[in-house]
Amino acid sequence: MAVVLALASAVVYGAADFLGGLASRKASVFGVVALSQLTGLVALLLLLPWLGGPATPADLWAGAGAGLTGAAGLLVFFRALAGGVMSVVAPVTAVTAAAVPVLVGLLGGDEIGPWATAGIVLALVAVVLVSADGGLSALRGVRPAGLVPALLAGIAFGFFFVLLDQTSADAGLTPLVAARVASVLLVVSVALGRRESLGASRAALPLVVVSGLGDMTANALFLLATQEGGRLAITGVLASLYPVSTVVLAQLVLRERLVGAQVTGLATAAAAVVLITLPG
Repeated sequence: MAVVLALASAVVYGAADFLGGLASRKASVFGVVALSQLTGLVALLLLLPWLGGPATPADLWAGAGAGLTGAAGLLVFFRALAGGVMSVVAPVTAVTAAAVPVLVGLLGGDEIGPWATAGIVLALVAVVLVSADGGLSALRGVRPAGLVPALLAGIAFGFFFVLLDQTSADAGLTPLVAARVASVLLVVSVALGRRESLGASRAALPLVVVSGLGDMTANALFLLATQEGGRLAITGVLASLYPVSTVVLAQLVLRERLVGAQVTGLATAAAAVVLITLPG
């Protein structure tokens, strides 16, 4: 069940990112992020009487830490995109975000079989390939200094998964409240400090709302995957396959053409999932 929930979170994360990307074409990035996060928080508070649980201070601190690292990663990621090549920044960030929970899980004692190990390696490769919308040739000749923001964003995204994994099963979705409050406060504070707009046009608002609901749903699915006893090295890398659904939606809805690396990445991701789910 943990594997299914982690995969579902990846699908929903990717769809939410796709909708958020569309909304960002019609409104400021800060407005899209802040309003989508606020929408998710409102929805979570409405559902909390049924899906929440008794959270300890440690659960709330872990949730708040996850919210801060996730929001910080998002801000660094957008800045990296603004100052770098998207076809380089995206795959570096994505594979780093996938690698962090794997490494932390293994160092924390996660024991995985040979099939799952092969699947994790393939999943990391798939994340790079699927995210490389400019082809692998774009990764050549990149200066190391230009990769620093992308790496930092990926590390922050990875620790979002790691910190959520630290919460107790009894807490239910309550830690996500702390996560979302912390992330909203950080994004709004940075936006006000930079005098960025926090509004969204009427055309963008439906996309923002659905994106926010999707992002919160994905967070909940991942948290439930960890609470079902899923090993971080596996749930983390599966959730990090979210670029797959983003790319598929872009191809279906926007008719964007996939480059060869992305097609290979989709096939590699499918193989990775099969290997991870094999027993032994």
